[in-house]
Amino acid sequence: MGLLLLPGLLWPGRIVLGQIDAEPRKLLQFGFNQPLEGAAPIAGYMFYYLNEPNFLRTNLTLRLAIAPVYLDSELGFRGALGPDTDLGVGLAGGGFADSYFEYHDGTFLRSNSFTGHSAEVSGSIYHLFNPGQMIPLNGVLRLREHFSVYDDEDNTSQSFVLPHDHSTVSLRTGLRWGGREPVIHPDLAMELSAWYEGQFRTGSGGYGYDGDRMLEPFSQLGFARALLIYTLPESKQNLSLSLTGGSSGHADRFSAYRLGGNLPLSAEFPLLIPGYFYEELSATTFVTLSGEYSVPLDAAKHWNLTAYGAIAEMDYLPGLAQPGHMNSGVGIGAAYHAGSWQVQTSYGYGFEAIRDGGRGGQNIGILLQFDLQAHERANPIANPNSPNQSRGLIHFLQNMF
Repeated sequence: MGLLLLPGLLWPGRIVLGQIDAEPRKLLQFGFNQPLEGAAPIAGYMFYYLNEPNFLRTNLTLRLAIAPVYLDSELGFRGALGPDTDLGVGLAGGGFADSYFEYHDGTFLRSNSFTGHSAEVSGSIYHLFNPGQMIPLNGVLRLREHFSVYDDEDNTSQSFVLPHDHSTVSLRTGLRWGGREPVIHPDLAMELSAWYEGQFRTGSGGYGYDGDRMLEPFSQLGFARALLIYTLPESKQNLSLSLTGGSSGHADRFSAYRLGGNLPLSAEFPLLIPGYFYEELSATTFVTLSGEYSVPLDAAKHWNLTAYGAIAEMDYLPGLAQPGHMNSGVGIGAAYHAGSWQVQTSYGYGFEAIRDGGRGGQNIGILLQFDLQAHERANPIANPNSPNQSRGLIHFLQNMF
């Protein structure tokens, strides 16, 4: 994640699905986290998300995520490689997108942090293995080339040598059964997915202080997620559970898993821990369990009270370790949802977060979503055109409860 021109606001990250999305979407998203103690960059995102099926032609789908100085796009070709195999071609890039912020034992090190800009091209193949089945099983193969250019921040140490500008060619492949829509709080979702990614870099070698850290020429990542989100039809109480784990080989500061904060749309697989700085922790392996439960407070079910939490066990990236392998946090929030608007305020407490020599971190946050197409969805949870909220998935989950 990197800074926008607006101080502290982040670009949206790669929010992609395991298949070309058949659901029209026009969403404005805003997210913001602010720590209550300790110095850290203000973390947040602000972007417009567009998904337009039948773009120019019936077999084309355009997906865009547009932030003030960043663009992430993909043009999808339905049936390009066969009746159940789609092709996607993507372009992305912009200012501050590859900026790096370093933390040691809960302290933000401005002297070791720097600005990064990026440009990217990608090609993806999406194959549906079980056409006509209740829950879609999709295979994904994505090849992308990512260019990174770095510059000093105002507070970067003069003796700190930046990493080389470089290109990263990555190959990701995976299987996704089900899926999750790219919104703040889906009413319904289920996912089992497993992924492998290999990253090949030019310009590898030492950087920092006398080469004390390394840009690896080749890194490998393997990770998986199990996710369930369900809303009770009458009471509208909402339950969300997620179990995510990953491992890596030859990870560096740019490929390690980054955990912390509470920004659910910051990435395709956000690793959230309430009360921590955004991406405070860097891990080579991890397992995290998170959950959220929301209860309506009024008869119209516009207001909700939400409790959430996460616990993670991890092995830290060498050079960024801290005492203890477990990190956990809880939070509480109040949300309002009516028509096109969703807004949620939250308070999070991180139990093991290191602050001022002790333990315990706090942050507050706000999430806001405006759906420009909400009026076109009389019953969005039962929309049969969405690949993530099919009638079959609804039937399957309702039989579980």
